[in-house]
Amino acid sequence: MSQPSVKTITAKEAYDFIQNDPRSLLIDVRSNMEFLFIGHPTDAISIPWIDEPDWVINPNFAADVRKLILGGLEHDRKGHNVPIFLICRSGKRSLEAGKLLLEEGFHDIYNIAEGFEGELDEDHHRSTLAGWRFDGLPWSQC
Repeated sequence: MSQPSVKTITAKEAYDFIQNDPRSLLIDVRSNMEFLFIGHPTDAISIPWIDEPDWVINPNFAADVRKLILGGLEHDRKGHNVPIFLICRSGKRSLEAGKLLLEEGFHDIYNIAEGFEGELDEDHHRSTLAGWRFDGLPWSQC
């Protein structure tokens, strides 16, 4: 039996999937400051993978995700978890976080490949090549 893997998906594909499956969970794994001041996908839940002040991997990440699921989201009859979509700035931290969730027994994990802002362009700007914001998907900012 093969091990599950983190599924890679574009921001638009993730948005469409989430709109069609109300069980879906969208988790923004960026730092609290990024989530608040750079902006975040509308209805995303913030659970930082790495955060200030120490900038170390959150030792409670999987437990925090599990609490969200146990707090009201349903499991299907096969015991698999709800679809979980992870987003960061450019898809790197969210991929790491997704791998940890698989190790912790989660099954249906998606990494939004371009993240919220995408990679840097030739002028070292983000949100100009790809990502949630570039694609014009709903987002909020404080």
